Amino acid sequence: MQANAFDPPEGSLRRSVGRGAIVTALAQSVRVATQIVSVIVLSRLLSPQDFGVVAMCAPVLAFIALFQDFGLTQATIQKSGIRHEEVNYLFWINVAVSTLLACVLAGAAPLVAAFYGEPRVAGLVAALGLQIIAYGLGAQHLALLTRRMQFVRLAVIDVASAIAGLAVSIAWTFIDRSYWALFAGTLTGAVLPTLCFWASSRWRPSLPRKVDGISALINFGAGITGFNFANFFARNLDNVLIGKYWGEAQLGLYDRAYKLLLFPLSQITNPLSKVMVPALSRLKDEPDRYRSAYLRVMPLILLVALPGVAFATAMSDVLIPFVLGEQWRQSSDIFLALGFAGLLQPLNNPAGWLFVSQGRSGDFMRWGIITALTSVLAFIIGLPYGALGVAIAYAASEYLRTPFLWLYIGKTGPLRASHVLRAATPFVLGAHLALAAIWFAKPLLPGQHIVAMASAAVLAYMITIVIAVAFASGREALREALKLLPARVPAAAPSEAK
Repeated sequence: MQANAFDPPEGSLRRSVGRGAIVTALAQSVRVATQIVSVIVLSRLLSPQDFGVVAMCAPVLAFIALFQDFGLTQATIQKSGIRHEEVNYLFWINVAVSTLLACVLAGAAPLVAAFYGEPRVAGLVAALGLQIIAYGLGAQHLALLTRRMQFVRLAVIDVASAIAGLAVSIAWTFIDRSYWALFAGTLTGAVLPTLCFWASSRWRPSLPRKVDGISALINFGAGITGFNFANFFARNLDNVLIGKYWGEAQLGLYDRAYKLLLFPLSQITNPLSKVMVPALSRLKDEPDRYRSAYLRVMPLILLVALPGVAFATAMSDVLIPFVLGEQWRQSSDIFLALGFAGLLQPLNNPAGWLFVSQGRSGDFMRWGIITALTSVLAFIIGLPYGALGVAIAYAASEYLRTPFLWLYIGKTGPLRASHVLRAATPFVLGAHLALAAIWFAKPLLPGQHIVAMASAAVLAYMITIVIAVAFASGREALREALKLLPARVPAAAPSEAK
């Protein structure tokens, strides 16, 4: 198989990015809706303690998973003219490392259970190794499908896997109403995509053999892994500390608030990386087109996400009991605190696209270390005040980091901090003002919860749009949004970080 067989057809970049942006957005809408339904339905079927047990295992799985990919999928996506021999070598690295890590996970299970003082954790941690192996078997097939920009196929697989995982979790509660229902769903969500990637990809591995020049790919992947390693602490140490010092009940409350707000936000930007990283990588030698591409997509993300975050944050005391049930009312204050971090994460999360597409994996790793250190410090400061204290401190750290992130990105490459400030200010400012307006207007909203929340949501989007109209960059982004349905945004795209 020749190198060009791994690339999209000549002249298809504009069309592929356009189609990919649309189908990825649609697929992600379905996936986020599925996740929200999962939170609502499973929160009513299972107890906070069940979610707490799973949340205790999640940081361990996330830590082990840092090493299974070693950034090699991104290396496959970004490299120009990659060959079968190189992909084959990376495939066998993924498989070998994933199998080894599954064994390490099984061996560490008793230690994790002893750390938490919760024996139920041991069996669950050991079983999670199956997910690691499933991912390792499909990582390079996923990378090749992404490289070829087969976004429609990837979107269908993503949606089908999310729905299947939820269905299996719900069905399992009729067999065993425990944390194993959550495990059954996540395992389904790992195995099914791998089977689909193999079925959808024309590439098949051969016997492993040494390949000259593979070190450049591994070095690039090492930088990505370094970021992921550092970012692990920023995203998971809060769960570990709360579970250790405050127990599974407080951790369950924190976990539900986090999953209902910040996790869906990451799922807006993370899947779009499948579209944007390959496209931006091909534009990295054309700075004007690169910059234009990013600055047209980023404000659209903010327009979609930020007013929803503002509404949910301001209405947290009504939203949480209504959606999850009265037993979760204590999560509303945690949700409120995390909501302020949510007002910046849709802006900051796509920064990874820039680091990776520009080949700056070393800078990416260094920024991950900065994020980890500041986040861990925030967790320690907030921990004496429980899960709420951790949430408040984490939100404050997000505000402190944001300007330094964009200054760091802008030190090289085609995008400067001033470009991002101009494009993002209308929507970030508008969302903050919308949150404040809804907060003070709550006594005036209708008494019925559904009507009050619908009114608040409409108000959030109206205020954000009105503020955006006051800025030239905001008006430009709104015009781009109006062109979305006729598929004009995709046509412009090629011109273009818990």
